[in-house]
Amino acid sequence: MAPAKVPPTTVQRLPLYLRCLVQASTHHMPVVNSVQIAEMAGTNAAQVRKDLSYLGEFGTRGIGYDVDSLIAHLSRHLGLTEHRRVAIVGYGRLGSALQGYQGFAERGMRVVAVLDADPAKIGIAVDALTVEDIESLEAVVARERVEIAVITVPAAAAQSVADRLVAAGIRAIMNFAPVALRVPEGVEVRQADVAGELQILSFHLHPERTRV
Repeated sequence: MAPAKVPPTTVQRLPLYLRCLVQASTHHMPVVNSVQIAEMAGTNAAQVRKDLSYLGEFGTRGIGYDVDSLIAHLSRHLGLTEHRRVAIVGYGRLGSALQGYQGFAERGMRVVAVLDADPAKIGIAVDALTVEDIESLEAVVARERVEIAVITVPAAAAQSVADRLVAAGIRAIMNFAPVALRVPEGVEVRQADVAGELQILSFHLHPERTRV
């Protein structure tokens, strides 16, 4: 029987579960149960069990999950057993901060290219990389075998950059530009909306919701 299709909402929670399990491992916890995972993840045990059930039958009833085995299992399902090759398009403040973020490597990602349109930035040495001209985007994607693109360009340029990335064969995009991208079926886009998340926090701080 074919495995059940994993719902998108479950996929969104899998990296959180993986982070909790890595945390458990650092605290020398060889086994965790669904209640402990739920407490760390901020959800409930029933949700944890349901989410993990989509990935197969593992764990021991009444005991829990072997932490190392579950880390390996989630890593396989998330495609993290090999480093994914990432290109950052846009080397402004955000792009430069992302390029220097050490957590990518810990999460199975490797930045292999950085591109920008500003002549003053092109040619700048960035660790072991060099900022390249966005005019060479297609050639860089092919040369570096890029799998995931991160867009950090201004909103006005984001759609044209996305179009070029898709035409170059990219099927996974993280978009930090404050604009909704139009992409064909088969291309996955994740929208990183920091300002929107801050507005949600502001909503919860409104006096009408904090009043007892």
